[in-house]
Amino acid sequence: MDFDFDLEPVAPKPSRKDFRIGIIGAGFVIREVQIPAYRHAGYNVAAIASRSPETAHEVADRHGVPHVYETPLELLEDKRIDIVDLAVPPDQQLGIIREVVQRASHIKGILAHKPLALNYRDAAEIVRLCDAAKITLAVNQNMRHDPSIRALRTLLRRGALGDPVLATIEMRATPHWQAWLREYGRLTLLNMSVHHLDCFRFLFGDPATVYASARTDPRTRFAHGDGICLYILEYENGFRAAAWDDVWAGIGPDGDAPEPFVRWRVEGTRGIAQGSVGWPEFPNRKPSLIQFTTMDTNRCWVSPQWKQVWFPDAFAGTMGELMDALARGSEPGISGRDNLGTMALVEACYASLQEHRPVRVAEVTAAGNAADPVKQPGGVIAASQR
Repeated sequence: MDFDFDLEPVAPKPSRKDFRIGIIGAGFVIREVQIPAYRHAGYNVAAIASRSPETAHEVADRHGVPHVYETPLELLEDKRIDIVDLAVPPDQQLGIIREVVQRASHIKGILAHKPLALNYRDAAEIVRLCDAAKITLAVNQNMRHDPSIRALRTLLRRGALGDPVLATIEMRATPHWQAWLREYGRLTLLNMSVHHLDCFRFLFGDPATVYASARTDPRTRFAHGDGICLYILEYENGFRAAAWDDVWAGIGPDGDAPEPFVRWRVEGTRGIAQGSVGWPEFPNRKPSLIQFTTMDTNRCWVSPQWKQVWFPDAFAGTMGELMDALARGSEPGISGRDNLGTMALVEACYASLQEHRPVRVAEVTAAGNAADPVKQPGGVIAASQR
């Protein structure tokens, strides 16, 4: 058996160190996850800026970032910067990318955080702007670089599991929602389920239809509709994928889930793979796990192991994927164009919640690309559904 599970993308020529990264944002993910991952991978973090200059200076001092700019616009004017790493709330990304396009023709690539925008229409505008400016846009869908998910994809591509029949993800974990989410009216599907929806696309391609159901989370005090979310993805060939994103997960001694976990399972015509991701244990480094049994293993279970973890190592993978694409003149797998499929799926889930019916993903893309789409609080709905 080949135990090379393609956990990391092939390094480009020239070296990744030749790309100078300018970071906009200095919050928890940048401070505790991304910069440590970049430093470990040998990436060149050249500058940082934030809405709060004091916070940017604090992060720069902690991690040895050589240049701190008082505003994001000052960073964009630095012609030595090759890649802009956007680590800001999704409602701000469109505005900043407009500034990049207008002011910073020297920028080669942008790594935007997920979700790319608050809705499909704004995400499509971001992709259009970057295409017109010939800027390579990638979206930080970092669960694709979790070791267990990459190993699973390798098994699927090799046909080790046969034809996929059913895939599930079960999350029982309590996110610490950021304060800016209070104003969105969209919670779990946009900001947590986007990981799982994107992984289903990464592993199995685009579904035809989605059906979603949700209730509020008793722990979350601000107004929201999509707290605990369940959804089913229907594929034309009969394959089904489903997830339970339980952000309540039972009450613990400190208000958190007592035993948080994220588990997945894929059943195919020739084998089964199942595993878990170590993210809920962060800041402890708990590796993600996979075990599988196939006809080729005589139905014995195989459990490969590795040292990499989702948080923080996967964040080096997404930036590395963007730099690889820039070095080769190609489009990254996590491109903005590809991510429109994930945003359309998120939008279809909100439409399903609003209208209590299965929603074809094509309804969202048709409405989002129309000159005058119908916009409703739950999402973008096709004109035929007025």
